[in-house]
Amino acid sequence: MMPTSREHDLIARYFAPLAGPEGLGLLDDAALLTPTPGHEWVVTADALVAGVHFFAHDPAGRIAAKALRVNLSDLAAKAARPRGFTLCLALPPATPARWIKAFAKGLGEDMARHGMALIGGDTVATPGPLCIAITAFGEVARGRMVKRSGAKTGDAIYVTGTIGDSALGLKCLMNTLAQPSAASHRRYLVSRYLLPEPRLALRDALEAYASAGMDVSDGLVGDLAKMLAASGCGGAVKLDAIPMSPAARAAVALDAGALATALTGGDDYEILATVPPEACAAFEQASAIAGVSVTRIGVVRARAGVDWRAGDGTRITFRHGAYSHF
Repeated sequence: MMPTSREHDLIARYFAPLAGPEGLGLLDDAALLTPTPGHEWVVTADALVAGVHFFAHDPAGRIAAKALRVNLSDLAAKAARPRGFTLCLALPPATPARWIKAFAKGLGEDMARHGMALIGGDTVATPGPLCIAITAFGEVARGRMVKRSGAKTGDAIYVTGTIGDSALGLKCLMNTLAQPSAASHRRYLVSRYLLPEPRLALRDALEAYASAGMDVSDGLVGDLAKMLAASGCGGAVKLDAIPMSPAARAAVALDAGALATALTGGDDYEILATVPPEACAAFEQASAIAGVSVTRIGVVRARAGVDWRAGDGTRITFRHGAYSHF
């Protein structure tokens, strides 16, 4: 479909300046990509919908950065280096030019921060709500992509960063969580919801040592189950070992249901990985050098399913393992 004059002007004004060379100035119908010799493409896609994945009144630049980063998180979990992305925007008719300008500015700043380039996409009108879809392209050394399906019995289970901040931040914004006593805790949780931090610095450590990996987007409980099922095995996890921020722990102390929210609510965009036992020390050292904290939370076992245990050995079950899109 040929762009209308208004659409052409919108693209030329706000998005063509963000295009990398592969995007051909956004003047063509497609991009032209060539992988680095000895590498393969890794492709991922995510869609964000106003009122579902973000609040329509959130700052436009922050919405753009989040849309990009959730895709970067997928690339990071596969040990892929980001190369470029396409952007599809479905805009309600009343979307003001200042919103589009702020969106493009925030997108450009985050692209530069993460070494990405816009290489194509589409803009369409919609009666609502606002929708953003990004397809991101990365590359990894041939045969070295970290898949979900590589975990083996006896491997250690690791997770990066802290778990539950984003889901609790969303509940803070919706006023459905007992508020942490410290205002700084609430600000931290909300910031983690609004703007995730993709763990791209962990790429080399994952490529070298991980047997399986994926990012935590729909909740630790459900995503770990997915990864281990893809590997044809199960696991055992100690709840006390799961890393949580001081802000999340404060929220859990005040709200009996907050722990389940933290572990199943999603939007963490941390990385789950399994590592053979003989490589654990090297993986932890490489992660420390990369500046990414990793925590060993459990072990892969042959029997299907994940056994979650409290510190006293009590088995814990969760009503919902992850955020469900349907």
